[in-house]
Amino acid sequence: MQTPNEARGRIAAAIMQHPREFVGIVMAAAATLTIFVNALFLQHGPHPAPIFATRPLVAARHPASANPPGQAHLVAGIQRALGSKGFYTGNVDGIWGAETDAAVRDFAQAAGLKIKSEASAALLRTITASKVEAPAPARNDPIAKLLAPSKKLLAIQRALSDFGYGQIKPTGAYDPDTRAAIEKFERDRKLPVTGQVSETLVRELSAMTGRPLE
Repeated sequence: MQTPNEARGRIAAAIMQHPREFVGIVMAAAATLTIFVNALFLQHGPHPAPIFATRPLVAARHPASANPPGQAHLVAGIQRALGSKGFYTGNVDGIWGAETDAAVRDFAQAAGLKIKSEASAALLRTITASKVEAPAPARNDPIAKLLAPSKKLLAIQRALSDFGYGQIKPTGAYDPDTRAAIEKFERDRKLPVTGQVSETLVRELSAMTGRPLE
């Protein structure tokens, strides 16, 4: 019968003669042990699953995600209130788009109020309680149509003013202040400096504000 020292000596000699095989046996044993530990203690969900538990990924917010049901209901109420006073003519869809934003700003300008252009219960109460109504458009007057402010330019002027590109009065008319603000915006965004209203300008402003301007 061999002694413990003799057994250890035989094992050491075998390792020295076959080092690669020994390393392979050790790695296989470690992998087997890892699989058993993982299956018995680390897995809380259905199989197959990763060998080691990981943190769940947090869903990223999308800038264009739909409004929550409560917010959509509030926006729809604001749209109805603006429509009843002639400031909004679009669909009552509960989506805060460029037309709704412009209608709120037109109402605030007509009422002489300084309010944030964002959905809130306070805004809805203010619109509902106000007696201000949008002026009736002139009928069959081509001159009045030519002189009427451009809604697109109004939205551009407001966006430029909101983000600090000059002291622009949102009149809907193209003037030197508007041209200077557009040029400054184009330089900041590394765009060709034209000072003109273009599709590129509208697209870049929409990306900056996070909402369509048309």
